[in-house]
Amino acid sequence: MIKMIFTDMDGTLLDEGSALPSDFDEVIGRLKEKGVKFAPASGRQYFSLLQSFEKYKDEFVFVAENGAIAFYKGEEIASFPMDKNDAVEILNSPEDESTYRVFCGKHHAFILKPQDTEVFQKEVRKYFSYYKTLDKFEEADDTPIKLSFFDPEGKAKTRILPHVKEYEKDYTVVNSSDCWVDITAKGVSKGRTIEEIQKKFGIYKEECAAFGDYLNDLEMLDAVGYGYAMENAVDELKKKAKFIAPANSDYGVTRTVKQLLDEGFMG
Repeated sequence: MIKMIFTDMDGTLLDEGSALPSDFDEVIGRLKEKGVKFAPASGRQYFSLLQSFEKYKDEFVFVAENGAIAFYKGEEIASFPMDKNDAVEILNSPEDESTYRVFCGKHHAFILKPQDTEVFQKEVRKYFSYYKTLDKFEEADDTPIKLSFFDPEGKAKTRILPHVKEYEKDYTVVNSSDCWVDITAKGVSKGRTIEEIQKKFGIYKEECAAFGDYLNDLEMLDAVGYGYAMENAVDELKKKAKFIAPANSDYGVTRTVKQLLDEGFMG
């Protein structure tokens, strides 16, 4: 029986307009009746997830920053900080000054003032509710948990990833979307944090389901018994997933959860 559901946000739970499914509250109500916990698991900042799920802030488990930090009822239940000096060095390393960068801290995100453009603002606000601008990353007064690099033309895999691959020896480097590449502490992933959450709640891998669409969801699907790649997911994820859910535009997450509820797999 499934006791906890984890889901990515963008390209998975949310539709193409970044909206929740119209039947989301209905589905959450049915899950609550069965005692099933729900956990958004995203590359987004924790505070961004809170904005999306304000009325469920004391009910959901939140896995943020690609697994670098997790919260339940407002309390941090897992985190994997990075060395600040190393983080600043990595953020300052791109030779191309046009590469947009974000210092993701436990409490705030930070971007450089020269990069606070309209294009980047639109993207940053989508994922980070709290962010500040700085003259240099050395001024960031927070503990780094993730470093993000953004390509506005959606070519992060070819324009950014090759230039940060050198850090894979000491850090986790992941192409988290067409536009973003993220760096976290070594071994950090949504999957690793899910394993910590399973231990905390006394829930087995086989009692969990997860939904995702991109490469940063690989470990998450491996960490559960019911791993679903969305129909719109990248091919690599679809090849490795146990199951395929309808596309996010067809509200694949809630449709599949409803089916599992109807078939008696929850509780």
